[in-house]
Amino acid sequence: MKNQLYLFDDLTAQSWEPFALTRPVGELLFGALLLRERAEAQWGVPCKGHLVSEELTGFSEIGAPPVLGLDGLPRWEGRILVNSRLVMTGLTPPLPEEVATLYLHGKVVGYSLPPGATVPGGPFPNEGRPIPDSQPVDLEGQLLGEPWDAMAKNADQLRTDIPRLFPGYATGELEGCHIIGDGLLTVGTDVSVEPGSVFDVRNGPIRLSDGVTVRALTRMEGPVYVGPGSTILGGSISEASIGPVCKIRGEVESTVILGYSNKAHDGFMGHAYLGRWVNLGAFTTNSDLKNNYGQVRVGGVTGPRDTGMMKVGCFLGDHVKTGIGTLLNTGTVVGAGSNLFGGRMPPPFVPAFSWGTGAGLTEFRLEKFLEVATKAMGRRGVELNADMVGLFSRAWETSRKLRKHGLDS
Repeated sequence: MKNQLYLFDDLTAQSWEPFALTRPVGELLFGALLLRERAEAQWGVPCKGHLVSEELTGFSEIGAPPVLGLDGLPRWEGRILVNSRLVMTGLTPPLPEEVATLYLHGKVVGYSLPPGATVPGGPFPNEGRPIPDSQPVDLEGQLLGEPWDAMAKNADQLRTDIPRLFPGYATGELEGCHIIGDGLLTVGTDVSVEPGSVFDVRNGPIRLSDGVTVRALTRMEGPVYVGPGSTILGGSISEASIGPVCKIRGEVESTVILGYSNKAHDGFMGHAYLGRWVNLGAFTTNSDLKNNYGQVRVGGVTGPRDTGMMKVGCFLGDHVKTGIGTLLNTGTVVGAGSNLFGGRMPPPFVPAFSWGTGAGLTEFRLEKFLEVATKAMGRRGVELNADMVGLFSRAWETSRKLRKHGLDS
């Protein structure tokens, strides 16, 4: 019997604003795969569960494993516990039959436990310490440090992912379209590409997944991954990962869009990371470069943090909505469930479930948020079930003190 795989969010992953409030970090997109899917492919077994904060109990999405507590792991089976931020490369090393500690460049990133062995640490295996007298196993890869790493390193990951994951599709010629360069353009089934589209594969490959539609007057510059069922309505798309069932138009550069999100109008989104069920009103635009070309600081609960990078846009949590003409400054973080409108620029950090214009934000009432989320998801044939209602209700309550402090200050 194969060992069972579980992903855990360590203390760093649990601080990934604004995403960790409403989802396990393993369910974030990096390259052409969710981090959880990447771990599954590497270890050759499906992930049985996420070990994360109990606030995420009930997390439910299509294809995602459940959130579990350490006491929910059967001790009669072998278990592999891996940090959700780990991106492995190369061959997966064989695991010993006895207890093992997994290392990446000398840092503890996981454990291999035979049947009967006790899970280390608690309430999460997040203390970064090896199990005494365990066998060391060295892994190859990288550990994403901050949310902006998942954006900044995404293009290079796509250059690796697309040729490796989709080798069986011929590039071929698309009728009435222009393909620039001799790189890889890989196309799934039931893909519709209108004449007049341009695909530039000189700097990286492009993947159009099953059921993708590309409308005329789209210019796509690789590396780009477009997930199943998404529609590109026109504009310039470059160095981007776009998850399933998205509608995208305008200029999108060096950006990750998790899935079921809409940017269906003109406007610029650059060096950004968007959660699930985000909807951007017409001409919503973010800045990803300071006027003085200085390093960008990103907003957060504990105040601005230096990224050490010159180009960083915005980070929008799950179910964020913006009205027409919304402007987002460099390094803006918008918490889950927020609804921004009115054309005035919000502060660098917007607490979850905020509502309003510019700095004059109020609280987005929970019942109204749930009403909007139910309608938005229903339009895509997805139900907001009772488990997710409970999760959002806890997230709303958890963020209430922070929201009140921000609104009163």
